[in-house]
Amino acid sequence: MVYFLTLGTLIGLSSGFTPGPLFALVISETLRHGVKSGIKIAVAPILTDLPIIIAAMFLMSKISGSDAILGFISISGCIFLSYMAYECFKSKSLNIDVNTTAERSLSKGMLANILNPSPYIFWLSVGGPIMTKAINQGICAFLSFTISFYLFLVGSKIMIAILLGRSKDFFKGKIYVYTMRFLGLLLVSLASMLLYDGLKLLKSANG
Repeated sequence: MVYFLTLGTLIGLSSGFTPGPLFALVISETLRHGVKSGIKIAVAPILTDLPIIIAAMFLMSKISGSDAILGFISISGCIFLSYMAYECFKSKSLNIDVNTTAERSLSKGMLANILNPSPYIFWLSVGGPIMTKAINQGICAFLSFTISFYLFLVGSKIMIAILLGRSKDFFKGKIYVYTMRFLGLLLVSLASMLLYDGLKLLKSANG
């Protein structure tokens, strides 16, 4: 259970702070309409990810007996997390003087998340396999990963909105850069774990 709790926490934090469409919307809505609008954007994944998760879990249930396919999925997850780590390492102080249109923050956040390919890639290559492994361990492991992931994914974006509402300096200073470097290192570690699992599964598939 601790293992899946840790995984959910680290991946949730890294995903929450990594720049992307939802990240940009949190910033722009907070700047234009205030902290409450930024928070509405932050909670969008909770409302839009369920169909993606169900599809990913259905796919995993169909291929659970194929070590070769699971191995390739794990390696794909490694590549995706490595890309996220790269995004963290190259992050610098952000230009947050952005504009946006009229407020409909929640609907804009949901639309941005639905049209963003990252959640689909994440749940098919990383989240789905982890959830499948967690379910096999029991409901507590499953809930530990799911709750911790969304708690820190959404919580980190809410924190961004609150920090931005108080001061823009966090995103223009070294604290943000160092935070992203640290998260990048964590993602590299997680990517290495997925690579190891993937190679192990491929080896098993080849006898």
